[in-house]
Amino acid sequence: MNPGAEWLETDGLGGYAMGRVDGIRTRRYHALLAVSRRPPTERMTLVNGFDAWVETPGGEVSITSQRYAPDVTHPAERARLIDFTTRPWPAWRFALPDGLALTQELVVQHGAPLIAVSWTLSAPMEATLVVRPFLSVRDTHHTTHENGAFDFSALVAGQRITWHPYGGLPAVTAVTNGEFVPEATWYRNFQYDEERARGLDFVEDLATPGTFRFALCAGRAVLAFASDTAGMSPLLDASAPRLWDELSNGERTRRAAFATPLHRAADAFIVRRGEANGRTIVAGYPWFTDWGRDTFIALRGLCIVGDRLHDARAILLEWAQHVDAGMLPNFFPEGGAAAEYNSVDASLWYVIAVHDYLAAVARSGGASDGDEAVLRQAVIDIVSGYARGTRFGIGADVDGLLSAGVPGVQLTWMDAKVGDWVVTPRIGKPVEIQALWSNALRVAARWEPNWRTVADRARAAFIARFWSEERGVLADVVDVDHQPGVIDVSLRPNQLFAVGGLPWPLVDGEMARRVVERCEAALWTPAGLRSLAAGDTRYVGHYGGDIRQRDGSYHQGTVWPWLAGPFIDAWVRAHGGTDDAKREARRRFLDPLLAHYTSSAPGQLGEIADGDAPHVPNGCPFQAWSVGEALRLSESVLAVD
Repeated sequence: MNPGAEWLETDGLGGYAMGRVDGIRTRRYHALLAVSRRPPTERMTLVNGFDAWVETPGGEVSITSQRYAPDVTHPAERARLIDFTTRPWPAWRFALPDGLALTQELVVQHGAPLIAVSWTLSAPMEATLVVRPFLSVRDTHHTTHENGAFDFSALVAGQRITWHPYGGLPAVTAVTNGEFVPEATWYRNFQYDEERARGLDFVEDLATPGTFRFALCAGRAVLAFASDTAGMSPLLDASAPRLWDELSNGERTRRAAFATPLHRAADAFIVRRGEANGRTIVAGYPWFTDWGRDTFIALRGLCIVGDRLHDARAILLEWAQHVDAGMLPNFFPEGGAAAEYNSVDASLWYVIAVHDYLAAVARSGGASDGDEAVLRQAVIDIVSGYARGTRFGIGADVDGLLSAGVPGVQLTWMDAKVGDWVVTPRIGKPVEIQALWSNALRVAARWEPNWRTVADRARAAFIARFWSEERGVLADVVDVDHQPGVIDVSLRPNQLFAVGGLPWPLVDGEMARRVVERCEAALWTPAGLRSLAAGDTRYVGHYGGDIRQRDGSYHQGTVWPWLAGPFIDAWVRAHGGTDDAKREARRRFLDPLLAHYTSSAPGQLGEIADGDAPHVPNGCPFQAWSVGEALRLSESVLAVD
């Protein structure tokens, strides 16, 4: 049990609760109630956390600690944490005097901005639990400081207490069976160590309207918080104990339907977009929203392999509305601003996701004529748009390969940019883009057979242009900066997509085997694949420092667990695709990968890890495509007869 490990609860709207096992908030994003005002965007933190302690005849015992500037943890002594679990939701057990234990549970309602926390004693005892909540009502990306505009006024109606700290922003409602004791004040100088390490503002003041007091001998203590952002939940009209019972029983039943821990992890990322029937995938918690590339890579595992075809359908139909000049958005900015069309591969990954979805629904009767017509049109528009040429120099060249890129713009998944510095521009013909393009052409040929001829020409050109017999690998980019014959021979994992991770490989046999062997030797770690071989002079083994340092290392050696998908798929294909090969791949690669992230995010997978051992997890702690590819591997690629 790592006290610094992080847990996550999500509401299916883009909102969440998140924190560390030890309860100390080290990120500005750690929150008890964070909501999405325009699902899944415009996230706001309403309730940041709480202080809690138990008053007993033998004295006072703190349950929580806070981190304050400068580098002070208070109180330093607190109840001993006996146990922590995330199943079926986060639950802590603390040791109290006289051999008793206090259990704290936390659950979020799916489909509403509502969280409930409860506390129970292991045996009757004269004891009082006191809980002091901390509120901010601010954008999740920012911090707040003491100000006179915060309105502490409380509207009390039985077990409901409502605050509306700022006009025009969400109100916060509490439902409790405890006694509310008003005590409006500010707590100052909370210190967020993770933000300091990232070179960001790391000190914050938080408002507290008072405390809640519970007689623990009377039974379960309940404190729920909700937002009016998406309409009040009917549960808020119930008593606090009934609210807990209905919420926990409903969530227990819902979560019991998840076949594996990976299915449970996948649920966190599938959220509403726009109207009630719209769906999308949050790229990562706590700071990403839905990105095109991430959505379609993750969808294959989260939804299609994850047995959520209704969600896959809704997502694909939702995004089909946004095809423009053959491209899909890379992301939707906050505040409803125009979508950003600055990705060469998001549209191609969409086509692959459509292929996988149609193959899956074909086993149960196929897609409806209306659905297939929409998906067909989107696919043809994408392939035709790319073939003609579109934004940022994206277009098919005379050799049939796809060229892309202009100075100052990052188009591939290696998209780090600091100011005007594009860290890995990869202008020209990147290797994984050719694999995606060739596969997309074959998908389009399902409806318009002439695209198969184009795909065959592109594959022949690919082998001639990218393969190095001497080095036994594929180039990362050819025609660099659109200069014919200029080749980037960086040893990166992108070449694996020509062997695995997509429906149709571009290389096979001995050539595929040599690619896989080189990548395994130079790039594989127990945490995933390095983005650049350690022997390269540009290699950076640790992801850290300020924004420039972090983004400068993002794709220069940093490990990415989602790349285990194409690597393990390629490894199995190169070893004959037998059941024995699948078992060996699971034992050698997937199982160690899943175990590696257990200590940092139980039941989940993060975004990245350091390239150097011990490959400490880093970046966004909960990442959709990492979970999606692990689920795709576990339930499809490595499934044995």
